[in-house]
Amino acid sequence: MIKLKYQLISTLKYLSLIAGFLVTLIPILVVLFASFKTPTEYATTNALTPPENWFNFTNYGRAFFEGKMLLGFFNTAIILIVSVVFAILIGTMIAYVLNRFTFRGSKMMLGLFLLATLIPAITTQVATFQIISELGLFNTRWAAIVLFSSTDIIAVYIFLQFLERVPVSLDESAMLDGASYFTIYRKIILPQLKPAMATVFIIKGVAIYNDFYIPFLYMPKPELQVVSTALFKFQGPYGSQWEVICAGIIIVIIPTLIIFIALQRYIYNGFTEGSVK
Repeated sequence: MIKLKYQLISTLKYLSLIAGFLVTLIPILVVLFASFKTPTEYATTNALTPPENWFNFTNYGRAFFEGKMLLGFFNTAIILIVSVVFAILIGTMIAYVLNRFTFRGSKMMLGLFLLATLIPAITTQVATFQIISELGLFNTRWAAIVLFSSTDIIAVYIFLQFLERVPVSLDESAMLDGASYFTIYRKIILPQLKPAMATVFIIKGVAIYNDFYIPFLYMPKPELQVVSTALFKFQGPYGSQWEVICAGIIIVIIPTLIIFIALQRYIYNGFTEGSVK
């Protein structure tokens, strides 16, 4: 009876994994099949019907050249790199202060970060838009960079967990040698946080890469388009060219997939190492 119960639990476990895999895979297959179909074929066939011609790259050519994907990748790369670097610097500084210094309101500050995650971002967009406009950043890359550079509780939490593993005695030894707080942060804290910084870079980078709302709202100028807004021009009031949009989606997914596969061990190591004190 115990053996049968164990086999049933094991079977249910694997069935749930297969179901989760299919739920994830089916939307990707639908987009992949549609990207190789002609407009007529897309309109007359089922979503899960494979394309008749797997070598029809017309949609990919239109998505890349008419959508100016190269320009989108260029703008995305600039915004992503600058924003993530600033976010990591701000996050490590906040974590350093909260972990190494005891002062009135330190716990409240961490609580405010948690509270901020409960406030829907859309509810603050009117005030945020007014601030960006007053600063003269509207329709510039700096609008997205400033908004993306703000750190979040996930980054701060990851850095805090890693700092718990860095002994305070290193700081004290450096202070005896005449090092300032900034020198300790730069020469001791930052090198110890490299795995955590890699994790935050990937998580934050993927979020920025996939974001549509901020670039669409704050950078409507065509020459400032990013990969997430490049394909919006194929959708209009008189119809949408979904086969071209699907081809563009595959183009956008490929770099993310390659980078994630190459760097996934850093995500795993960053969470597992940071969770063990």
